Amino acid sequence: NGITLCLFLSPTPTFIQIVKKKSTEEYSPVPYLVTLINCLVWVLYGLPMVHPHNTPVLTINGAGIIIEVVFITIFFVYCGRPKQRLVIAAVLAGETVFVAVLTVLVFTLQHSTTKERSLSVGIICCVFNVMMYASPLSVMIPNGIGCVFGLAQLILYAAYYK
Repeated sequence: NGITLCLFLSPTPTFIQIVKKKSTEEYSPVPYLVTLINCLVWVLYGLPMVHPHNTPVLTINGAGIIIEVVFITIFFVYCGRPKQRLVIAAVLAGETVFVAVLTVLVFTLQHSTTKERSLSVGIICCVFNVMMYASPLSVMIPNGIGCVFGLAQLILYAAYYK
């Protein structure tokens, strides 16, 4: 939990800089939005009705939610682009709806055992965990994919140019 807390707090210097400069500059909100939904689904997983005796998961991800809400609020306040604020608000609304629907589905469709709930929510948690760790790459992924497709086109052209 200590290491995870350090992970959640690692963007603190960035946000200190954002507050000092009163601008988000070119920073992306994606890693913080993805970390928030990751923490939200892990809190669902940590509930005793889903996975009993999982207090450490519940507490550290609860702390993660608080930390990410603070970071996203700072980002929202100092973001100079109204369209980006709208996107952040829409993503937050979507995340809230997703977690609410997931919670309702888990407790209505899988009301028989905690083992079933634990497995299904656990799989979703793993997916969001991978997304959280990959989210800082969102800055370079479009260019990386473009390079791969461009290379594929050049190879096809070289192979079939006659």
